Amino acid sequence: MRLDKFLKVSRLIKRRTVAKDVSEQGRVWINGREAKASSAVKVGDELAIQYGQKTVTVRIERIAETTRKDEAGELYTVLKEEQRPRDNDLEWQ
Repeated sequence: MRLDKFLKVSRLIKRRTVAKDVSEQGRVWINGREAKASSAVKVGDELAIQYGQKTVTVRIERIAETTRKDEAGELYTVLKEEQRPRDNDLEWQ
C-alpha cells in the first residue's frame, strides 16, 4: 500500500492530500529512511512522522484498504513519542 493512503486509512493523518504534502516535505520516514508519498509500506515497517515539534514512531501491524474510525488504531502500535524543544525554550549560557 502507498504511504499516503496508509496514513489516511490509519488516521495518523486525516486527509490523503495532507499526508502527501507532509511526505513531500521530508517529515515522514520508513525504517529510518526519508519516504515519499508513493513509497510502499508493509506490515512490520516502522514509520516516524513529524507533527510540528513532536515526532511519533509507529510500527505497522496490519494493512487495510478501508477501516472504521474506531478500528483505525489497530493498524499500528505507537512505539514512542518525542517532543522537541522549541528554539525559544533553550537556555543560553
